[in-house]
Amino acid sequence: MTRQKIITVLRVGIAVITLAAVVYAVVRNWADMSVHLDKISWSTFAWSTLAAAAGTWLTMIGWRTLLRDLGSDLHLAPASGVYFVGQLGKYLPGSLWSVLVQADIASQLKVPRRRTAVTGLLTLGLALATGFLVGLPAASYLLTRTSAGFDWWLLLGIPILVVLCVPRLLNALIAWMLRTLRREPLEHALSGGAVLRAVAMFVLVWIAFGVHTLLLAQAVAGDGAHPDLTTAAVTGYALSVSLGMLTVILPAGLGAREGLLTLILSTAIPTPAAAAVAIMSRFIVTIVDVLAALGGWLYARSHHLLREKRSQAEQVDDLSV
Repeated sequence: MTRQKIITVLRVGIAVITLAAVVYAVVRNWADMSVHLDKISWSTFAWSTLAAAAGTWLTMIGWRTLLRDLGSDLHLAPASGVYFVGQLGKYLPGSLWSVLVQADIASQLKVPRRRTAVTGLLTLGLALATGFLVGLPAASYLLTRTSAGFDWWLLLGIPILVVLCVPRLLNALIAWMLRTLRREPLEHALSGGAVLRAVAMFVLVWIAFGVHTLLLAQAVAGDGAHPDLTTAAVTGYALSVSLGMLTVILPAGLGAREGLLTLILSTAIPTPAAAAVAIMSRFIVTIVDVLAALGGWLYARSHHLLREKRSQAEQVDDLSV
């Protein structure tokens, strides 16, 4: 068995074990959680889904902003077709599937694959950085296991996150990465204005998803909501998803994200209620991702942007085009 096959087997194995652990935890605590799930009305479900859809749409806008700055100005319709179809790749174990699919589809629109790939990696990096920034208060809750006070030393991480978003540094990292992969350099460098717009867009993304989480948390908390529930919900989603993104062996941070969000929310509401919010949030976000991907797939198929499935090695090699 080759090294690549061993890594793939390990990734799938860890993902399966994690999924089994999540299912077991849900089944074991279902009696407690179902009581709280029943408190979520259809109107709350609808508004929470709308907020999640807004966050998903804004993510695509941020991705499109970076791609346009690098030289490919796609209209919203084809940009949606490329981005949303590729996003389903995050539900597979690994870290490159979304980028590879987006690069392949965008190539039918005369966008160089390496340009789309770099845009995808930049989107992940900036979303991660802004997620940690928005999630700083939640980090305090996670570390102290209480919603009282804020660990001000966490603010020391802000300068690091800001430096990582400096265009000159980002351009240097992109150039180094392409040289290491023996690929041609990009035709255009990132501008400061585009990075600033993308960062602002991703901050709005986290706020939208925070509102999505808050609506669910307020519903299950009822009159017993803690005063800090708003902060825990809005910033907790950003931190839990960002940390979940680092677990590239897990599909879309499955299990890790729900566990972290439950821990953060449990500082403001009972643990079974927090778990119910985390589960319902995953359900809603998955529905939104699938519907967005379906819309993107219909556009891509009708405009002949989809090609037959090829091996991952072939797609990686195509990034040099």
